[in-house]
Amino acid sequence: MTTDAFPTSPVREARLKMRQGQWTGPTKHTLPGYVKCNLVVLPRSDAYDFLVYCQRNPKPCPLIEVTDPGDPKPRISAPGADLRTDLPRYAIYRSGVRQEDVTDICHLWRDDSVAFLIGSGMTFDDALERAGVPKTTTWALTTTIPTVSAGRFAGPMVVTMRCMTPAQAVIACQLTGRFPFHHGAPIHMGDPAAIGVDLEHPLFGEPVTEFPQGVVPVFWACGVTPQQAAIHSKVELMIAHAPGHAFVTDLLADRVCLP
Repeated sequence: MTTDAFPTSPVREARLKMRQGQWTGPTKHTLPGYVKCNLVVLPRSDAYDFLVYCQRNPKPCPLIEVTDPGDPKPRISAPGADLRTDLPRYAIYRSGVRQEDVTDICHLWRDDSVAFLIGSGMTFDDALERAGVPKTTTWALTTTIPTVSAGRFAGPMVVTMRCMTPAQAVIACQLTGRFPFHHGAPIHMGDPAAIGVDLEHPLFGEPVTEFPQGVVPVFWACGVTPQQAAIHSKVELMIAHAPGHAFVTDLLADRVCLP
């Protein structure tokens, strides 16, 4: 990772720490300026249906890169990286049931494994802060919005929720619309019940009983959506990023967006 072919950089140094087991915590609000990605790894027999699922659901599943079967290296977005080791934490689903998280998937990688990197909303957090929308707690929640099925893959859309003032929400809508490869503009703001969100049972984050005065909840499509599809379809094996523990690429966020 520090050879002449792959010169050192903050993100490559961070991935090396992950590979060595020295970084197992979240990547959210870290390594500003780089594109962050959600991960899905599937056997080749399920990969085509999942590729179509992403194509039919570009808001929650905007593809950044797909690897060749059996190749764990994201050669376009992070040359020299290894998707088996270079995330801090992985979520494992077997037959639709989440197993214990792991920090290395070398023992699970197969000769026919195909990896999908899906743009993450963590990528635009830094741009939001520069525009005057401060970093805030983010929740992941299941909605009642159905995704468009493809083969065995189906299920509800997952969203991330951020709370902000109405003025900040306007800025956030305008700015994140420039990031279609990272979920783009929000899909909803205001009443969570309108999209079937259960604030007392988030997938990630503490339960919410009430919102502070003067703020509005804003909801973006989320790259955890495929993990709900894994539960719905009971796919034999899906390896994913643990929520909040995204893969960090070498791509610069301000260049993977609209002008």
